Amino acid sequence: MRDIVRGQVFLPGDDGFEQAAAPWAVGVRQQVVAVAEAADADDVAALVRYARRAGLTVTAQPSGHGASGDVDGMILLRTARLDEVAVDPVERVVRAGAGTRWGQVLAATGKHGLAGLAGSSPAVSVAGFVTGGGLSWFGRKHGWAADSVRALEIVDAGGERVRVTARSDADLFWALRGGGGDYGIITSVELDLYEVPGLYGGRIAWPAARTGEVFEAFLAITADAPRELSLWLNRMAPPPPAPATVGIDVTFLGEADAAEELLARLAAIGGSLSDSRGPMNVADLGAIAAEPIDPSPMLARTELLTELPVDALAGAELAPLLNLQVRHLGGALAEERPDGGAGGALVEPYLLYLLGLRLPHLAEAVRGKQAALVAQLGEVVSGRKPYTFLAPGESAAQAFPAEAAARLARIKRERDPGGVVRANFPIHETGGAQRG
Repeated sequence: MRDIVRGQVFLPGDDGFEQAAAPWAVGVRQQVVAVAEAADADDVAALVRYARRAGLTVTAQPSGHGASGDVDGMILLRTARLDEVAVDPVERVVRAGAGTRWGQVLAATGKHGLAGLAGSSPAVSVAGFVTGGGLSWFGRKHGWAADSVRALEIVDAGGERVRVTARSDADLFWALRGGGGDYGIITSVELDLYEVPGLYGGRIAWPAARTGEVFEAFLAITADAPRELSLWLNRMAPPPPAPATVGIDVTFLGEADAAEELLARLAAIGGSLSDSRGPMNVADLGAIAAEPIDPSPMLARTELLTELPVDALAGAELAPLLNLQVRHLGGALAEERPDGGAGGALVEPYLLYLLGLRLPHLAEAVRGKQAALVAQLGEVVSGRKPYTFLAPGESAAQAFPAEAAARLARIKRERDPGGVVRANFPIHETGGAQRG
């Protein structure tokens, strides 16, 4: 392997192997046979050809976000060095390498008054985000991030470098945009950019005693919010002695006066502890949620909700969880697009995200609390999960309706019958989202 890969190769027993094999989520184990850090796309192709000859499987992780731990005996490919960013402001398109992070893209596009459909974290790779669909701050206005992909450069299961577009290979183009990374290894992606004539955003937080009022305001605002407005509600329960709080994260594609008029119900609550809302630059989008950049022992569970049960979510005891987050979806995300990717229409209007710590003395209790809260919600839990929110132990089948899952499985059989390439959450023959 070292003879054919110009980047660095780590084998078990090498200094640095354990660090190279570790994913972003501390506590998820990856028992791989080697870690290869590709120097460029040619390295990726050479490694895939090597794996095919040797009867091995390659799994790619630019940053290690979204790792499932289900990679025993595989070669772990790191593509962090493929981090080029090229912006064409006239065509409104950005070309990003497989290792490029959203923070890099936003910094480059923001200079031109443009933005891609980024999510909450600037540290997540663009390629991984769009491969799993990508729920963006601007998704209510523009849909899945994956649906803004114009073209992808990949290495297929035969080790060939291929450019994939809607015209060159409609099936593969559909699968790569939201169907996971099971059909080839992305080396770069080209994305549509969108004008940002104005951007308003930030976070407002209150003492936990205001939780009921904040939930009621959140429900009222999201009931008829314009597509330019995105709200995420957070119940934060840090370890004592830090106080519990409730807050709203917001972005609005427009001017501050219009945003504040839409959010008047929040201002009426009063007694806020902090309020960072205001006009902002695209490059600073990641500061709203302020998620950890460094590897962290996070243990999360995500569900999609058909309605918002305010009493259950506002009154639930959170410990030992750190955060209960509700994201408002809908808008363009709920629409079926003829030219869209594998994610299809996301008809559920809310996403529930339950976060705790993956620590030996806490993990079992965290999972128990997550399960108990979900069970309490009953039929409002749809059973579907966005692909990029899948957690270890969950299945790609939970991310897709049965028809889409069957199509993805067929494409996998046709393009990679030997299983040379494997995603964090691979596609299987059976499945489709089931009611939970």
